[in-house]
Amino acid sequence: MLDFSLVTKFIPFMLKATIVTLELSVVSIFIGLILGLFIALMKISSIKVLSLIADFYLWIIRGTPMLVQLFIVYFGLPQIGIELSPFVSSVIALGINSAAYIAEIYRGGIQSIPKGQVEAAESLGMKYPTIMKKIILPQAIRVSVPSLGNQAIMMLKDSSLASLVTVSELMMVSQRFASTNFAFIEFYVAAAGFYLIMTTLFTFILNRVEVRLSISDR
Repeated sequence: MLDFSLVTKFIPFMLKATIVTLELSVVSIFIGLILGLFIALMKISSIKVLSLIADFYLWIIRGTPMLVQLFIVYFGLPQIGIELSPFVSSVIALGINSAAYIAEIYRGGIQSIPKGQVEAAESLGMKYPTIMKKIILPQAIRVSVPSLGNQAIMMLKDSSLASLVTVSELMMVSQRFASTNFAFIEFYVAAAGFYLIMTTLFTFILNRVEVRLSISDR
């Protein structure tokens, strides 16, 4: 017999764990956005070495499971003298992983900008870095917002993997309470509810951003 009243007294602890989940997700997404932009610029660079480095990065990260990458950072780095906390390890692994996918989103956005705009800017004497900064990137980022939003939501859900390296985020805390109270359905359903609330909040914010950007285009 299911008894969801068991969950109620643990709600404050789950709320605290939810905050950790949000912190983990937001920091990881921020790392992914910044690193992903650099990887995208390297990918489209006319400098062959930079392009090859970006291709290798994308090949490695997109071709291996995020869980393996997380374990390499948390369990593997101490073998070479680099010890990181579970939270920092998770942020690094999640950020590096998301950067690979975000880089491809940026690249698609950049390449969607008509070449005529670049040619027009060059005819006015603008240098390529200035063209990229003033003309291409603002438009590319605007075009990429929906895909970046989807990636942010995926990162929020993937943050549950951090529970496997003992980060006290929502999934880890829910699993602990479920085991000690032998109420797996109740606590896992409650955890799913918290994740649903967070993803709904993310979706609402991203929709508002899209609306604002569409208004600014008019």
